[in-house]
Amino acid sequence: MFNDVGPLELVTIFVLAVLVFGPDKLPKLIQDVSRTIRKIREFSDSAKADIRDELGPQFKDFEFEDLNPKTFIRKQLDGDELGLKEIRNGFDLKKEMAEVTDAVNGREAESSAAAGLSAAAGSAVGTAGGSVDMTKKREKLDADERPPYDADAT
Repeated sequence: MFNDVGPLELVTIFVLAVLVFGPDKLPKLIQDVSRTIRKIREFSDSAKADIRDELGPQFKDFEFEDLNPKTFIRKQLDGDELGLKEIRNGFDLKKEMAEVTDAVNGREAESSAAAGLSAAAGSAVGTAGGSVDMTKKREKLDADERPPYDADAT
């Protein structure tokens, strides 16, 4: 409940409470506040129990904290029947982004250079008639020249 309140803040609150309410009224005030908090907790617990009773026996283990989306997803993925942890661990986003950046800039990554050349050779051999050079690097454009427009790409 007070995870982010440190000892210095607690001392400050206590000193302010003594100054505002006085040392003679402070114990009664603490009792009243604790009684109110206890009643609120009892009311909350009884409301939760009533809701569980109304939902039926299939919701006996239902927790209201599960309504938080993060908690719900974490609880559902604990079993990991889909193998999502293996997929997440096998996917290196930085490496993939570097390969895409290299491909866009016309450079080939060191690790995919051989694979790219063999794929390009296979596609050039597979095409009959006109050959498209897949390994050709992008030509530099002049400063005032615009890149070609491809309507199918947009």
